[in-house]
Amino acid sequence: MDKKNKSSGGKRNKSGRHRARRCAVQALYQWDLTEQPVEDIEKHFIHEADLIAADKTFFHHLVTQVPLHKQELDGRINPHLDDRGMDNIDPVERAILRLATYEMEYDTATPAKVILNEAVELAKTFGSEHGYKFINGVLDKILLELRSSDI
Repeated sequence: MDKKNKSSGGKRNKSGRHRARRCAVQALYQWDLTEQPVEDIEKHFIHEADLIAADKTFFHHLVTQVPLHKQELDGRINPHLDDRGMDNIDPVERAILRLATYEMEYDTATPAKVILNEAVELAKTFGSEHGYKFINGVLDKILLELRSSDI
């Protein structure tokens, strides 16, 4: 094992959290569209290839907590949607916005820049062609509200 991966801050850990977020976006998307119980969706993802190498604890935390805080997260996001409303947002982008807003508000140990960068990368991977610009713009405004000291 190389020295970079021995510490908890090594590449493997970072990659594990990225993979957890990646799977969480997919799970939250499925939850939002199908309204299936989160527990059932989580069970499905346990056997996915990306989750095998992911931080499963972090994944579990995200897919259980984001739905619990849906109303307040949507309330935090809505004012920054330029009158579009959450129902008019692409479901993938909605999942990314909820996930990142949750992390900004409740996971203060993760730097805001990391959360923002991860959200933009997820939007580039799963969102529409220019969706990452929308995600970045909305999250920049939320960041000013929640973590202005991090800027």
